[in-house]
Amino acid sequence: MKLLKTSMSPGLLALMAAFALCPTAVTAAEDWKFQINVNAGDDEYRIAQEWARSVTEKTSGEINIEILPGGAIVGNSETLDAVGAGILQGHISDPGYFSGKNPAFAIYGNMVGAWSDPYQFLGYMRDAGGEARYNKLVEPYNVHLIRAGAVGAEALISKRKIEHLSDFKGLKIRAPEGMVSNIFALVGAAPVNLPGSEVFTALEKGVIDAADYTVFSTNYSQGYHRYAPFAAYPGFHSLPMKSISINKAIWDGLTQDQQTLLENSVDEFTDNLISELKQKDQEQVAKALDTGDVTITTLSDEELVQFRNAARSEWDTWRGKNADTAEAVDSIQAYLKEKGLL
Repeated sequence: MKLLKTSMSPGLLALMAAFALCPTAVTAAEDWKFQINVNAGDDEYRIAQEWARSVTEKTSGEINIEILPGGAIVGNSETLDAVGAGILQGHISDPGYFSGKNPAFAIYGNMVGAWSDPYQFLGYMRDAGGEARYNKLVEPYNVHLIRAGAVGAEALISKRKIEHLSDFKGLKIRAPEGMVSNIFALVGAAPVNLPGSEVFTALEKGVIDAADYTVFSTNYSQGYHRYAPFAAYPGFHSLPMKSISINKAIWDGLTQDQQTLLENSVDEFTDNLISELKQKDQEQVAKALDTGDVTITTLSDEELVQFRNAARSEWDTWRGKNADTAEAVDSIQAYLKEKGLL
């Protein structure tokens, strides 16, 4: 098992030391803790809990999964190490959080501007070798990707209208570090890296002017429009991967039937996640327009092309970082060209 201990926080190292003294910290296929990278009130959290209950039912209680919200045990950027060490048995996360370990995580996690529909991305991961390439990245950390998931394109909430690329100039926008932040900087914004749990307060206090944080319905239902009454929708910038992963030692100890059941259950979870969030988005957009709570805008087709060109220049930059990023970018671009999407 390969763990990059130099990148771990002191808190995680202490937690790992405590678990090393507890031989029953990681059990067989019985009771597992999976941490998700969203808040407890988010729809994604609720849908993940429904998935966990369905696994218990399908296995007649052999496998019980407890879903924990972001930050419950470790920070979002620490779940990869925590799963590998057995502190968590699995996670549901955006791989971009782990780009400090290998920049290729950012490519798979959110190659900004590449995907306009979640099933485009899932087609690449499931049918064009994306999952196998991703597992080459995570298995040295004693982590195994069960299946790739995704949500729809995220909305962009803001204190001011975003109708032109020039509107990004000087905009303090919450964005994940790495590729996403870099592309926003290329179009003139001032990215700020904050956990999702701090977005609401940061908008309220003026620490940020805008936020790249999940889908429209979640933003609206949780009241972000009180401080950011504008939204770019449909989203044009961000369609992140959901990595539904498990401790590899646990995975290897499962029967083939259990592994297949988990893979199929994750596919069902992903389909539910995409369809429920899309329906909720449509309902919440209609409500927001009816009440006048939110002004919805988007970029013109011409400016969307300019944004994607900025994104493609960033793809080239990341392609040159190492052999893993080159393989990721090249395979994704080849898939996009094959499908007529580039």
